[in-house]
Amino acid sequence: MVDAAWWQRGVIYQIYPRSFMDSDGDGVGDLPGVLSRLDHLTWLGVDALWLSPVYPSPMVDFGYDISDYRDVDPLFGSLGDLDRLVATAHRRGLRVLLDWVPNHTSDQHPWFLASRSGRDDPKRDWYIWRDPRPGGGPPSNWLNYTGESAWCWDERTGQYYYRVFLDSQPDLNWRNPCVQAAMFDTLRFWLARGVDGFRIDVLSLLVEDDQLRDNPPNPHYRPGEDFPYMRELSVWNVDRPETRELATQIRKVVDEFGDDRVLLAELVLPLEQTVAYYGTDGAGIQVPFNFELLTAAWEARGIAGYIDRYLAALPAGGWPNWVLGNHDVPRVASRVGPAQARVAAMLLLTLPGTPILYQGDELGLGDVPIPPDQVMDPVARLMPDRGRDPERTPMPWEGGPGAGFTTGRPWLPLGDDNQARHVAAQRDDPASMLTLHRRLLRLHRSAPALHAGAYDPVEAGGDVLAYLRTTPGPSRYLVALNLGPRPARLAGPGLAVAGRVALSTHPDRDGDAVAAPLDLRGDEGVVVELG
Repeated sequence: MVDAAWWQRGVIYQIYPRSFMDSDGDGVGDLPGVLSRLDHLTWLGVDALWLSPVYPSPMVDFGYDISDYRDVDPLFGSLGDLDRLVATAHRRGLRVLLDWVPNHTSDQHPWFLASRSGRDDPKRDWYIWRDPRPGGGPPSNWLNYTGESAWCWDERTGQYYYRVFLDSQPDLNWRNPCVQAAMFDTLRFWLARGVDGFRIDVLSLLVEDDQLRDNPPNPHYRPGEDFPYMRELSVWNVDRPETRELATQIRKVVDEFGDDRVLLAELVLPLEQTVAYYGTDGAGIQVPFNFELLTAAWEARGIAGYIDRYLAALPAGGWPNWVLGNHDVPRVASRVGPAQARVAAMLLLTLPGTPILYQGDELGLGDVPIPPDQVMDPVARLMPDRGRDPERTPMPWEGGPGAGFTTGRPWLPLGDDNQARHVAAQRDDPASMLTLHRRLLRLHRSAPALHAGAYDPVEAGGDVLAYLRTTPGPSRYLVALNLGPRPARLAGPGLAVAGRVALSTHPDRDGDAVAAPLDLRGDEGVVVELG
């Protein structure tokens, strides 16, 4: 792909700023800390960093409750610190993306304070206020994230306001043109400062049914397994047609600043609805997140089938993407085990499309058990089995107290196992998870077949997942992944394997000549450069 955009060729690295690097000893990561660790990102070989929210916030939901979209919270530094980070990253060939949270604000945002002050305030309609039902109670049966009513009663003004998440996160009224204009201007503010794009938080929730029709019950709900809000089918308050139209308008705003800016979007929708956000003729979101691998059973045939379905569902010109971890789900190494986490890394960085890598996954970090008296996540207080603290713990950079993350007390515990996996210990170890990631990233960048080539599944059985990545020229690779712990063989009629191992999850095999049939050790993946 000669004309591929940087985000199509590259790898995007998510930074959760609270946990990346603390520069001032308060135990919380910050922007100067990120700046001081850019060497890690350039050494590793990623192409862009995406920062989870750093805006001013009461921090009830750790930055996803924004009180000012045009500044930086002092906890993380200053607007000047962010400008310096963007400029320095650009000089090093790194792009910078910000998180944009358009669905809701903090209840301390000046817009909501005005809206809540009285029914006649000009900003009343900037949020979604409704009277009780004629017989009393919430205006509709819609549920919030915790399974309670999504409507919060405001005693002062005698109406309910709508909020999908916490009481302190009221939803904006995106049917109001003034809200649209104000929020679009927040994008322009950051784009004018050189930001290369945005990850959009919960895009699919922007617009709700204007008639407030009740959602039907979900006949497939499994108590204790599904999230409580899944008791109903959210047909009237999620993924409304108007939201898809707004996605196209958001794209137009970003395109005002050039065709090299990119939008990533969190949707959490079924496959067919997710791919609709690419928009007509590609005029929507360039990277609607593909979250299937976050929850898929780690089983070769199921994953192979999903890859095929996803690629087939993409609209013409739609560019694929893959996500294995983020700040809201258990870490890869905890989901599939440390040995298979190496295989998962090879899968992520050899599939067609844009990989998104979550900080610390390159070290093989696992979830950290959080003692009850150290729980920080508000969701964990409402739903103890759904807390997100374990995957948000700080990066271990070196040995010793604070693990090089902080000179103070870290805001979340580091975890003994994770501390032993620190960057300094892994950086020069040829068998480490960090070295594996660096080599995979280098191969991804250097091999046209891996960052821009065709994908063709290879018939395999048992725990083996295999596929070809090819270009019309000499760049041809076979990827074979053993998703099980026992040795396995890739063989079959017409299977042509003649080449050398360009990279293995077991580095003692790198460079070996191979031919069909291809034998794999347990928990092994190989990338074979075909002759």
